[in-house]
Amino acid sequence: MKKILTILATVLLSLCLCVGLAACGGDSTVTPSGDVLVVYFSASGNTEKIANYIAEITGGTTFEIEPVVPYTSADLRWTDSNSRVVKEHNDPNRNVELTTTQVENWDSYETVFIGYPIWWQEASWVVDNFVKDNDFTGKTVIPFCTSSSSGLGKSGKLLAQMAGTGDWKDGKRFSSSASKSDVEEWIVLE
Repeated sequence: MKKILTILATVLLSLCLCVGLAACGGDSTVTPSGDVLVVYFSASGNTEKIANYIAEITGGTTFEIEPVVPYTSADLRWTDSNSRVVKEHNDPNRNVELTTTQVENWDSYETVFIGYPIWWQEASWVVDNFVKDNDFTGKTVIPFCTSSSSGLGKSGKLLAQMAGTGDWKDGKRFSSSASKSDVEEWIVLE
């Protein structure tokens, strides 16, 4: 009986790992074309690190999405019901004002990577106004996220719906410990 339970547990664990990797975009690769823009919001530096790796690998340009009021470490305490992120999360009318949503030479970019941390199994809402304010027509859009535990989930699909334009691809989730070689395995250059 103990042997059967061990085998079942192993099979279940293997299945969960496979499903988890698929949900995180673990086996797919992307091939950017034309001029590349890497847009990102980074609350703690993890997303910025991945964005910089993508820019290095693709020769792309980075654009940081910056809230007018930057987030402090106290703002990011998701376990504190009085923290900024918890209050914003619970507000259906949340709106994070950005310093700008306009990218110089926007029309020249064919591929746009868009990166964000995952908050409550969704893209950080800090990227919402950037997505709403830009026309992605004629662009390939590739989301990527960072999270210690949550997968990409439906975040890219929800942003694509919000944008209403662009050819949105499946994205990828990176852990906070991801290396440049992890990103290189994901991006296939022509």
